[in-house]
Amino acid sequence: MSRLIQVRMGELKISGSPDFLGCTGLGSCFGLILYDAKKKMGGLAHIILPEAGRNGNSPDKLGKSADTAIPKLIEDLCQGGAKPNRLWAKITGGAHMFSFDTDNDIGRIGERNTEKVREILKEKKISLKGIDCGGEIRPYN
Repeated sequence: MSRLIQVRMGELKISGSPDFLGCTGLGSCFGLILYDAKKKMGGLAHIILPEAGRNGNSPDKLGKSADTAIPKLIEDLCQGGAKPNRLWAKITGGAHMFSFDTDNDIGRIGERNTEKVREILKEKKISLKGIDCGGEIRPYN
């Protein structure tokens, strides 16, 4: 019997078939899926920021930023029997959510998340099989 495993902001989880991994409310956040089809095992990270910053992430929030989430997700999948050379990715999220009077990176968080995730996947030689990123989310009037 399959079950739905919810991945909340800053979390990452792995599972195998027949379970489902899911997250909601991405906005400028990022949903990153890594999957090993031969092992029928995948992982999902609900990424909030592109980089951990000066102090890094606490061990319980390694899914919070792309630069810590992706290596940790790969590590967890490999410990479960997946192989790095068989992993492929799908990404979603990274919407433009906020408008500011100044032209700074805070307003570009969705775009910066997209750039960082794609950069790290390329570095790790992980094939990108699906993308649904960007767009705009505006408050209700």
